[in-house]
Order: sequence, then C-alpha cells, then structure tokens
Amino acid sequence: MAKILLVDDELTMVQMVAEVLRADGHEVFPFTNANGVAEALAERQPDLVITDLYLDKTKPHGMEIIRKARALNPPAVVIMMTGFGSVDSAVEAMQLGAYDYLEKPFKLDELKLCVQRALTYSQTVHENAILKREIKQKYGFSQIIGASPRMQEVFRMIERVADTSTTILILGESGTGKELVARALHFNSRRTHAPFIPINCSALPENLLESELFGHRKGAFTGAIADKNGLFHDADGGTIFLDEIGTMPAQLQSRLLRVLQEKEVRRVGDNIPVTVDVRVLAATNENLERLVKEGRFREDLYYRLNVVPIPIPPLRERREDIPMLVSHFLRDKIHARSGRPAQLSRRALDAMVAHPWPGNVRELENAIERAVVLADQPFLMVRDLPPVVQRAAAADDGGEERESATMVEPVGAGGAKSSAMPDTAAGPAGVLNAVPSTIVSLRKFSRDQEQAYLQHVLRLANQNKEEAARLLDISLATLYRKLAEEGA
Repeated sequence: MAKILLVDDELTMVQMVAEVLRADGHEVFPFTNANGVAEALAERQPDLVITDLYLDKTKPHGMEIIRKARALNPPAVVIMMTGFGSVDSAVEAMQLGAYDYLEKPFKLDELKLCVQRALTYSQTVHENAILKREIKQKYGFSQIIGASPRMQEVFRMIERVADTSTTILILGESGTGKELVARALHFNSRRTHAPFIPINCSALPENLLESELFGHRKGAFTGAIADKNGLFHDADGGTIFLDEIGTMPAQLQSRLLRVLQEKEVRRVGDNIPVTVDVRVLAATNENLERLVKEGRFREDLYYRLNVVPIPIPPLRERREDIPMLVSHFLRDKIHARSGRPAQLSRRALDAMVAHPWPGNVRELENAIERAVVLADQPFLMVRDLPPVVQRAAAADDGGEERESATMVEPVGAGGAKSSAMPDTAAGPAGVLNAVPSTIVSLRKFSRDQEQAYLQHVLRLANQNKEEAARLLDISLATLYRKLAEEGA
C-alpha cells in the first residue's frame, strides 16, 4: 500500500489516525512536531502527507511542510488538517499545492474517503509523469539516428530552437523523418506537457481540412450538427504540426496566415475570433519557392513559415549513417517485435550502403523488415533483401554471389561496428583481407590492409574521392598520395 507521513501536535490524534491507516495496510510515519519532518520527507519519499496547519498553536508550520512535500520528485500529495475557523488558511494551503483539507473534528469515514481519493490522484499523477518521460524518450534526439556531419547540423539546430515559440519549416524528401524532427522539437520544449497535434494537409479535402483546423459552428454547412472546436483550439498551449503544407488550398493559406499574424482563430460560420497560443511547425517535400513563383503558394505565408528552416538530408547524402540505422531497426524495432534474427552479413550491409534509397529511411526500414520475414537462416543475406538492393550488391562486386560466412551486427554509436569500422576476420567478402597463409613483413601486411580499406570506403562513397576523404578524416591530397603509393 502507500507510505503516509502524518504530522499533528496532538498525540491522541496522531495515534488514532495512524491506527486507522495501518489497519488499511498503509505504512505510517507519525510525528507530533516539525522536528525531523524535512529529513523524513527526503528519506522516506512518502506518497501522501497528512499534516496539521498549526503545530505549536502560533505558527502555521504546515505551510512549510506543504512546500517541502510538493518539492519532492515526484511530489507528494498533501492533505491539510485544520481546526474550526481556519478554513481561510486551508484555502491558502491548497493554493500552495495541498490536495484537500479536513476540518477538525472529522469522522473516520471522512478521513478514509479523503485518503483514498488523494492516493488515487497520486497514482494518476505518477503514471502520467512516467508516461510523459516515456513519450519524451520515444520522441527525443535518441530516436533520430545519425552521426554524419549533415545530421549533426540538424541536431544542433533542433537544440537551438526547440525551446522557443519560433515557427519552423522542416524541409526534406518523403521518408526522411520530418515528423520525428517535429516531435523532437515539441518534446524538448517548455510545451512538452501540452498537446502535440499532427495533421497531414494532403489527406483531407478542402472543406474538411478547414473544419478540422479551425472548427465550425452548428449549421455552418450541411452535416454541421453541433459546434466543433478545431485542432488549433485543441492544441492551445502546445504545438500543431502541418505536414505537406505545400498542398494546402489557397483559401486556407490566407486563414493560416492570419493565425500566424494575429494568434487567433475563427470557426467556420462564426464571427467571434478566439485567441490561441499555438506553436506552428510545418513540413514539406516540395520546393515552396517554386510554388510561390508559380502562384500556387502565398509568398507572405511562405516567409511567415520559413522563419527557421531545418533541411533534412536524404539518406543517399549520409550513407555513413546507414549501418547505425540498420542496427537501430534490427535491434530496437523489428527484433524486439518478432524475435527474428538481428544479424546480417557484411555483403548485405555493403549492399544497403551502396543502394541510393529513393524512399529514404522509411524504405530502409521496410527493406529490413521484409528481409527479416523472408530469412530462412539465423542471419540476413543479400538474397533476403529487395531485388533493387540485390542489384546494388551485384553492381558493387561484379555480380559475384559469394558471401562471407562471418556475420556482422552493426550497432549504434559508442563502440559501434559498421562498414566504416571493419572486422579483420571478415573473410573474402569482408573489407579487410584475411591473415595471409605465408609470412610477410608487417609493413607489407599493413599496406595491404590499408589498401583494402581505402577501396572499401571509395565504394561506399561511389568513387567520390572528396566524400571518401571526409569519411576517412584525411585531406584529399593525403588520399590521392596514398592511392598513388599503392598504384591505384
């Protein structure tokens, strides 16, 4: 049951209440004065505090106990006991955070009911706090996978603007994770305890979209049988995420502009505007500047939305993040759901790095899930991948179908294996050569290994030497010199 801290200067009152609470199975910590209460609050972390307002008939020590109880993490629920004529003080106590008060003398049934309600409230508060922590963790930075320089720029921008009310325009191709970025912005801001409401502007016809966003009055149109608040009203104090903003009809664009300028909404069929405090995040996979030039998107709305743009790079421009993404999907998503294999061959990983992924991260996740479902062995091979990815593997190795028997499991940041961090025992299909059967000089062995690794990184970079030099963290001149030394 619950841990209850009880404070009253009347010994008989303390004994009676403690006996009743213990009979109901609660653990009670009784005090007849304020001495030691602060220490007990910190050490015991009670679920409920029941305290008298005046402990020495002169000073309202109970007020200080309320403050300390509410400062706990998580805060304790407080019931204040007051004598006759102290109702005004009880109201002040509730303003400080007390849940309820009991006026002495009270009946034991009243005490039990008050305690039961307070503990139910306490449990709800704790569960809500846990849920909010889980949501924040689910949609925090850790769920946006990437260590590439382009993604690090995205992370830095999110950190700089998350805890503001600035309008953000998230730019990126379909499947790049624009909604993940929007949720990270919301759940890492002071609005995290208020609603986050996403809506796809392309998923609803114009008349329904207007009603969904701004609400309507009863009788405003056929089918409007009752008053309805819109999503802007529901998101008051929080964030609204307008995905595919480029598809929004012209009439709604002008209404959205007014919301951004005036911070107020007007329901369909209503003449009375309502003030709202909503942060607007918008996303698009279209070129809004081009739409503005074509007259399909309002220029003034574009500048209102484009206060802080956050471009999300496509997966083909951050191939070094693919091993981490593969690991994330295998370990944290697909394997956790199905219990199916969470390993893949080196050649399969290289094939995924070589594929351009026009569908971006969403396509990658779907490809991995498909491979897991079709795999007939405890690891994933190239043949388990979608045909388009298999063709990338064939082009990368000249169509050879051999595959190393050594499996690799790419893992995330922090000591991660990836195709950019090879395993020396990878075998003939691996990045590095196996240990030679005859003894060679250490210098020759090191050169051979370096050459194999250089060629592997060049394949990852599609033979783009500037990109390969960046991946290797060396200058382009150094890369050319090393390739020349090896006769490449």
